[in-house]
Parts: sequence; C-alpha cells; structure tokens
Amino acid sequence: MNKTLEEIAVITYGKDYKKNPPGDNIPIYGTGGIMGYTSKPLNSGPSVLTGRKGSINKPFYVDGDFWNVDTIYCIKTTPIINTKWFYYNLCNKNLSILNEATGVPSVSTSALNKLQFHYVDFPHQRKIARILTTVDSIIEKTEAAIAKYKAIKQGMMHDLFTRGIDVKTGKLRPKFEDAPELYKESELGWIPKEWEVKRLDELSKQIGDGIHATPKYSVNTGLYFINGNNLDDGKISIFESTLCVDKDEYKRHYLALDENTLLYSINGTIGNIAIYRGEKVILGKSAAYIICRNKKLLKYLYHYLQTIFVDSFYENEMTGSTIKNLSLTSIRKTPIRIPKNENEQNFISEKITSLASKIEYELEFLDKYQKIKSGLMQDLLTGKKEVTPDPEDYKEMEI
Repeated sequence: MNKTLEEIAVITYGKDYKKNPPGDNIPIYGTGGIMGYTSKPLNSGPSVLTGRKGSINKPFYVDGDFWNVDTIYCIKTTPIINTKWFYYNLCNKNLSILNEATGVPSVSTSALNKLQFHYVDFPHQRKIARILTTVDSIIEKTEAAIAKYKAIKQGMMHDLFTRGIDVKTGKLRPKFEDAPELYKESELGWIPKEWEVKRLDELSKQIGDGIHATPKYSVNTGLYFINGNNLDDGKISIFESTLCVDKDEYKRHYLALDENTLLYSINGTIGNIAIYRGEKVILGKSAAYIICRNKKLLKYLYHYLQTIFVDSFYENEMTGSTIKNLSLTSIRKTPIRIPKNENEQNFISEKITSLASKIEYELEFLDKYQKIKSGLMQDLLTGKKEVTPDPEDYKEMEI
C-alpha cells in the first residue's frame, strides 16, 4: 500500500533569520546545511528539511531545536510515522525531477505532497530506520577516519618535504628553528644541507602532452581516449562516458609510455594525477605525461606533485579565467626540493605511501558500505524485502 507525503506529513516554510538575536547554540539550516547559529528556534526535531530553492535533492534529518531559512522546507511527520524512516524514504527519491524552474532549481509544496511512499506500520518503519541508521553510523565513522588520515597526511607531507629524514636514525630532522646548522638557503627557502633544488625536466626523461586533435571514435574496443578528468587519486578511471578508438587510431596516436610515467591534468581541473600502469589509452591535450628517470623518482615525484609547494607555484603559472590552463613550459620548470641520497627519497616515499594505503583501505570500505546502504534502501523502502520487527520496535510511537 502506498501513501502520499500529504497523508503522512506536513510541510511548513522557513523564515529569514537576519533579525534574530545572535547566539551559538541553535543551528540555522539552508539548502547546503548549517549556515550559522542563532539563539532563537523556529522549529524543533525530529524533522526533515528539504530544499525549496537551490539544492532541492539533499534532505537533512534534524533533532533538537533549529531555524530553517526560507529556501528550505521543514517537514513534520504525523504520529503514525517514524521520522527517520520518512527521511530515508525522501533520500531514496530523485527530487530533482520535481524541479519547476528553468533557472535556479525550485520545487513546490504541491509537487512534494504528491510523492508516494510504500507504507508499512510503525514497528516495521522503526526496524527499517534502525537498520539504515546502523549502516549510516558505520559510514560516518569511516568518513571521519578518512578525514583524520588525510589531515595527518597533509601535515606529514609538509614535514617530510621540508625537513626530510635522517637516514642514520630514520627520523625527521629537527626543525630549522631548532637546528639551523642542518639547513642551507635555496631558491625555495631553507632546505636540508643534503638536499638540492631541481627542475622537473632535470628529473625526467621526457615531458609532453596528448593529441590536440579530435580522434576518430569507435565503440567497445577497450582502447580508450582519456583526458585530465580521467586521472583520479593515482589511477586512470574509465567512466561510462569515456570514449573508445579503433586499433588504427590507437596506433596512430600511441605514446611509448613506460612504467615510470606520471600523468598530470593541465587543463580545467589542474593537478589530477595518476601513475601509468600500461593501460591501453591515448591521451588528450589536457593530460601531460612525465616519464621519470627511475622508479624511486616516480614514487617521490608522485607525492611531491601533490604538495602545497607545487600548488603555489602553479597558481602563478596558470592562464585562463574560466578554464584554467597550465603550459608544458611551466610543468618542465617546476622546482622540486629533493634529497641527493636515493635512500632518503625512498624513506620519504614509503612513509607517505604507508599512510596513503590506510586512506585507500578506508575509501574502499566506505564505498562498500555506501553500496550496501543503497541496496538496502532500495529493498527495504520499496517492500522488495520484508523485515521482522524486534520487541523494542513495538514501543510507544512518536508523539
């Protein structure tokens, strides 16, 4: 049995908050989430917030007191409805199709009220909500772990690429402030005495980019034409939209890239990076290739090219106002601070790789549970798969 939103909930409008007394305990919600705080509540949870204008496909579940602005609706469920169950149902809908505007997306209360949901009784709602909340909790903890590891990685990379590792102790050198005698001046500031500054082209066999012409496309050949947007977190990503070429076109534009090659995006989104692993691809002009002199340099440069030092240098080298571009000349002259000792290069790379592996593991774990959640929502909220409520699910309903 289906019920419409109008049968199970009530929609109210938000209000402007600018005349509210200041405060720091009542969150103010807009379509993007919390946008500030006030001392005066407009509503209280449990409630579901969903966009009226702007981002109309991102519902929020809210407990406690809050204020919602006039671009986001507040939805209160009736006593026979578990609010969390309703929230997951709304998340399972593609609210973008309710858009009624040609400019800024907009959705009306009448369109929302017509939405239909597969209705089950309150104990079943509560059981479904508990299952999905448990999965959400795992996802949130994993996202927090990823954020923590990424913050640690950023700090670690800064220390490793400014202080390096003493190969005798295997530990970071003391900071410049604590042991200035261990450092020397360079064009990039103070660096360890055992280091030097090199241009990227001095550490590479060859640097170039992909073809500047449009290739002849084919279908299902397994020979792909990629650009900078296909470079993602160290890998070449092939999407449904990624185009193929035939064998003749592949041979015509084939580049002899070896296992010591880095790919780097230089048009549009600058800085996407991948390690070439023998994939059968031809490159577009927004993907540069950097053939490093050896494997140790590949690992070192892969990490170094993701630092704030490189970002800062390229910030002054980029051209274009809307679409950013980075020339091969800029890539070639990129200054790299690097240890002369290959063992130190390797120690630095290994430490970053070890932490990056933890992040990769957590990302894979996150992807697994996001897929589990998506499948559960589809099965449990549509009635495809039934649940058996536990005794606790028969407790008093929400008032």
